[in-house]
Amino acid sequence: MINKKVLELLVNQYNKELYSAYLYVEFSNYLEGLSLSGFAHWYTEQAKEEVEHAEKIRKYIFDNGEKLSLEQIDKPVVDFKNVRDVLTAGLKHEEYVTSLINKIYEVALEVKEFKTVEFLGWFVKEQVEEEKNANELITKFDLSGCDKSNHSLYSLDKELANRA
Repeated sequence: MINKKVLELLVNQYNKELYSAYLYVEFSNYLEGLSLSGFAHWYTEQAKEEVEHAEKIRKYIFDNGEKLSLEQIDKPVVDFKNVRDVLTAGLKHEEYVTSLINKIYEVALEVKEFKTVEFLGWFVKEQVEEEKNANELITKFDLSGCDKSNHSLYSLDKELANRA
């Protein structure tokens, strides 16, 4: 059994991870529309990771004898003017997800749900990596002076196409 309040937050997080995947597919669609298939690939891979995160939560909930319900996944509202807007939105979203994970961790500690605290340790570390990757992508974009008219954008796009 999982504490009711913690379970509610975990179920919510499961659904938020699926929303994250949906959001990153939207990013990928936008970038593909700009013929930036490497950038699009990077976010497609990011979407797959988010589904994996959701599945970790799903498994944890069921392993503890609890049930999980799906919520409606809202259509992401995006209005990008350029590639940097996408990258910035990605970082902002990862910071939001970090705040959600931190909240679950905080509540789990508060109610002494130690097995969930232990489980969430992986997510805490993962969010450090997610924010680092998002920041590095923005930094690379900025350092290369990327815009549609130069070779740097093409080079960075090719680099991102190699994400496994």
